[in-house]
Amino acid sequence: MNAGWGILWAVLLASPIMTPSRASAETSDRAVKAAFLPRFARYATWPPGAMPKGSGPFVLCVIGADPFGAMLDNAARTQVVDGRRIAVRRLQSADEADGCHIAFVEGSRNQPVGQLLAALAQKPVLTVTDATNGGQHGIIHFSIVAGRVRFFIDEASAARRRIAISSRLLALAIGVRQR
Repeated sequence: MNAGWGILWAVLLASPIMTPSRASAETSDRAVKAAFLPRFARYATWPPGAMPKGSGPFVLCVIGADPFGAMLDNAARTQVVDGRRIAVRRLQSADEADGCHIAFVEGSRNQPVGQLLAALAQKPVLTVTDATNGGQHGIIHFSIVAGRVRFFIDEASAARRRIAISSRLLALAIGVRQR
């Protein structure tokens, strides 16, 4: 078991919400999700041409409101994907998403999650959504189950974008929509 896999398991298993206050629980949820996001990159493969040439960074985008702030920057700072550092970009719309490899889609009043996901549907972007934003699902969709941050994976949607999800990540999901 490599170190990245062990860390992903540790984050998944050690994420119970044990704080009495709702604000603390929400902060804890966000911290766990922020830790997961850059790690997802190790367990996906993008189509040829989707990765930058040379030593360009792997790009993780937050589209719409940013629920993570510095937590995501700190989590990404410690991760390297195929020898590339991870750059975090915050965008207001999907029109700015060229070059994003992973996009956490939060949406906004002007651009709801569903509209953003539709705009990204033809791009090789691993979309991630959150159950707190309603019923619209990205390729990976966070949810709280039994007090823990867990996720579902839509492998069929990933395949349409020519993104391959590792069987190791699929095994951690609480549900997988098969190809």
